[in-house]
Amino acid sequence: MNYKLVAIDMDGTLLKSDKTLHPGTIRDIEEAAANGVQSVYCSGRSVVEIKPYLKDLPSMRYGVCASGALVYDFKEEHIIFSKEIPSKYAVIASDIAKKYDAMPHFLADNSTACIHHVTHMDDYNMGVYQPLFMEVAKKVDDMSKEAASRLSIPKVNLYFRTNADRKSAYEELKNLPLTFATVGDTVLEMTAPGVSKAFGVNVLANRLGISMEEIIGIGDSDNDREMLSAVGFAVAMGNAEEEILNMSRLVTADNDHNGVGEAIRKLVL
Repeated sequence: MNYKLVAIDMDGTLLKSDKTLHPGTIRDIEEAAANGVQSVYCSGRSVVEIKPYLKDLPSMRYGVCASGALVYDFKEEHIIFSKEIPSKYAVIASDIAKKYDAMPHFLADNSTACIHHVTHMDDYNMGVYQPLFMEVAKKVDDMSKEAASRLSIPKVNLYFRTNADRKSAYEELKNLPLTFATVGDTVLEMTAPGVSKAFGVNVLANRLGISMEEIIGIGDSDNDREMLSAVGFAVAMGNAEEEILNMSRLVTADNDHNGVGEAIRKLVL
């Protein structure tokens, strides 16, 4: 198959465990681009949380951000497409987060979180992200009030202290007309109905005039599942969750050992 695009998850996939890029990954992505196969970010992150990596990966123009709720052109610096959650559901999610002492996070082109939570992200098993949040996130005093001040939000994340808390909160939220995904042991993601990374990749593919069959997807976690099912060739990272490993056609090296580059070399270069 003559693949034309590589959709790459970020955390646990493109990025090493310390949230930096492997030099080999940079080399292989840029070489693929020089040979006519472009890579795109396919991430749960907001636009502003992706921007620190742009300088090292100049060929990666597009981002499927906020788990598919927002498609962005980093070269032209504008939103191509977005599908958002009505703010009333973000208010409900934020109120339930208070019950479990969880950390809500709103993702759009920007990133918004409560100042108290941002300074205590280790409590939510998210300490590795604290420097990024301190740098790029808008910090507010009350996330329920912040949600109520908006018309809509592309994506809401809730970070819990324990898996048990996440399960209990999900039982309270699951009947809302939203799409839910879990990441790791303690993260719950919410987007608008029908929104997933597969949805966002399809929007971008239509814009670029290519088919989903011409796309390679690389991921590691539950929020990559639909994207990997929809593209022409699914690649699981060596560190991927068991379900992702079982559904993929190729298992590559883990995210600390240039698994993305290994897949690109095998399938593109």
